[in-house]
Amino acid sequence: MMAVGALCIAGACAGDSGAKPEPPPSVPVESSTVATARATEGVRVLIIGTSLTAGLGLSPDSAYPAVMQRLADSAGFRTTIVAAGLSGETSAGALRRVDWLLRDPAEVVVIETGANDGLRGLDVDTTRANLVAIIGKVRSANPTARVLLAQMEAPPNLGARYTRTFHEAFMTVARDEGVTLIPFFLEGVAGDRSMNQDDGIHPNAEGAHRAARNMWRTLGPVLRDIPGARAR
Repeated sequence: MMAVGALCIAGACAGDSGAKPEPPPSVPVESSTVATARATEGVRVLIIGTSLTAGLGLSPDSAYPAVMQRLADSAGFRTTIVAAGLSGETSAGALRRVDWLLRDPAEVVVIETGANDGLRGLDVDTTRANLVAIIGKVRSANPTARVLLAQMEAPPNLGARYTRTFHEAFMTVARDEGVTLIPFFLEGVAGDRSMNQDDGIHPNAEGAHRAARNMWRTLGPVLRDIPGARAR
C-alpha cells in the first residue's frame, strides 16, 4: 500500500482571526516543515487545498486525503495522492503557490480552496477569478490533466444573497471551464458537532472519513477513466 503524500504547513485554523499572512508571490512555500511526496508509480493525484486537506488537528493518517489513499489502494488503483494543504489559505494564496506545486506533473488535480474566502466574506467575483486562474495554470502545466473543483460553501450568517452567490460561483466555474465539480464533500459533516473538532470547523477523524468517502464518489470514477490507473 502506498502511503499518502503530505505537503502541509500547520498554521492558523481556517477562519481564525489570527491566521498567518499568506506568503507573497516571490516567496516559495517551502521550508523545513514541508514534506514533499514524489509519486513512484501509477497516477499522481495532487490536492491543492486548505487546512481541510492539511488535516489540521488530526494525525496524518486520519486526514481525508490519507483515507482516500486507502480507498484507492483497496479499489486496486495504482495511485499516489499528494495532499498540498495550507491552513488559513484563501483562493488568492492558492493561486500564488500553484506554479510551485505543479513543478511535479500530476495526472489529476483536485482544487479544494475558497472555504476561507467564504468564512471571511471576501468578494465572490474575485474568488471566481482566482479559481479560473488556478485552472488555467494547471492546464498550462499539463494540458491533459483531469481537473476537479471541490464545491465549497459560505456560512449562512453572511446572508442569503452572499451564500447563494458563493455557491453558484463554483458551479459556474466548473461549467464554463469544463472541469468536474465535486459536490460539497463536507455534506453530513459540516454543522454536526459529533463530526467536528472543538472549533466546529475542522472534521475529527470520523468526519474526515466521511468527507473522504464523499469526495471519493467523484474521484473514483475519474481514476477509472485514466489509462494505467488500475493495478488489476
